[in-house]
Amino acid sequence: MNPVAAAGAPAPLPSLRSRLLHHVLGPLALTWLAGTVVSVLVAGGFTQRAFDRSLLDDAYAVAANVRSVDGALEFALTSREVKAVLFDQVETVYFAVLRPNGSVLTGNPGLPVPPPRDDDAYRFSDIRFEGQALRAVRLQLEVPAAFEVLMAQTTRGRSALLRSVLLYSVVSQALLLLGLAAWLRRAIQEELRPLTALQQALDRRDARDLAPVPVQASTRDLQRLGTAVNALLARVAQGVRAQREFAGNVAHELRTPLAGIRALTNYGLAQKEPAVWREQLGAIVHSEARASHLIDQLLALALADEVRGDLPRQTVRLDELVRQTVLQFLRRADAAGVDLGARGLDRTVAVQGQALLIEGVLNNLIDNALRYGVPTAPQTPPSVTVELSRLAGQVVLSVLDNGPGLTAEQRQHLLQRWAQGREGERLGQGAGLGLGIVARYAELLEARLELDAGPQGVGLCVRLVFMPL
Repeated sequence: MNPVAAAGAPAPLPSLRSRLLHHVLGPLALTWLAGTVVSVLVAGGFTQRAFDRSLLDDAYAVAANVRSVDGALEFALTSREVKAVLFDQVETVYFAVLRPNGSVLTGNPGLPVPPPRDDDAYRFSDIRFEGQALRAVRLQLEVPAAFEVLMAQTTRGRSALLRSVLLYSVVSQALLLLGLAAWLRRAIQEELRPLTALQQALDRRDARDLAPVPVQASTRDLQRLGTAVNALLARVAQGVRAQREFAGNVAHELRTPLAGIRALTNYGLAQKEPAVWREQLGAIVHSEARASHLIDQLLALALADEVRGDLPRQTVRLDELVRQTVLQFLRRADAAGVDLGARGLDRTVAVQGQALLIEGVLNNLIDNALRYGVPTAPQTPPSVTVELSRLAGQVVLSVLDNGPGLTAEQRQHLLQRWAQGREGERLGQGAGLGLGIVARYAELLEARLELDAGPQGVGLCVRLVFMPL
């Protein structure tokens, strides 16, 4: 492996499970740490108050043994009794009783305990004495005479208690956090198992297999993901079918004009007369125009399949669209000697659809009528009529011609073929691609396509029935 390439390769992304655990356990650990600090502070505060109360009780016990005899203060306890009263298995206790002038009546002289503040009978403080950290209290009394009691003890017991509280609190909560992390990891893994199954199913799927993927949805989000994946596969499959059909239609429909162009070219090359060349070139131009028209229609069919279900719907003024489209075909109809007209444009007609698709329907129906709607009888003038009407509250767009038309069996066969939409069916076989494009556009517009005989049973009438607004 190239070390440079390896060094420049992007770092692997973390898994969704690790990110979820990180986002859950990170704040949880911070919360646990904050809770531990608060609990230790609270425990330290209550422990301090308990030990301070015990220290103050000892000070009162000492003060209760101070007597006033003939105006002089005396301490009633012997040194052995003092040891018994102030006995503590853990702490070293110091005390002193001070006369009003500050001299020591009994106890340890030199305890640096600050006096109480104004209007206070006692005051707790932290001091150092004989190289030790002590917790001390100074108690002022007026009975039997004015005197003060100083009481101090080491802090080994309360420190050991705080360490025990901290230890048990941290250990217990850490064990709870580890247990919660293990439970969350297992729960997240179970919840992500369907997502892993979906990923593995997609990894094993062949590129040509566009069938829906089975999704074991345990949550609504995963169900939506599975639905989106299957919808994407359906759209891809639809695009693939459209491409296959386009390729098949191209191969089928262009075979004849291309073969004709080749035959005309070979025949022209075999001749030596310029007049024959000119005649053959004109025929080649005509065949090329027909092939170009077929390609345009095939591309329109492919586009209709590609955009299926993705077109926005809007309100379309059908009377204006019909008027503009008919005007565009008038010159061509006059050149071909066809009487092209329109009916029902004297009032506003609006439908819900897509203007480009409706225009494509009109273009293909009128083009198909001009191409194939030529009467068989020479004495009958050809005519094509575009009509707008209402039938049972529905808007009907009709294109009628007086040509040879189609038999009832042929019309039924075409409608069944377009409705079934079998893969591999050549929409242009025997009917012109124009009607095939109209069928696809009608499906996209959610309109109903009907084929019927023309007026007096002559020609063909193609109707597009739109749902009312």
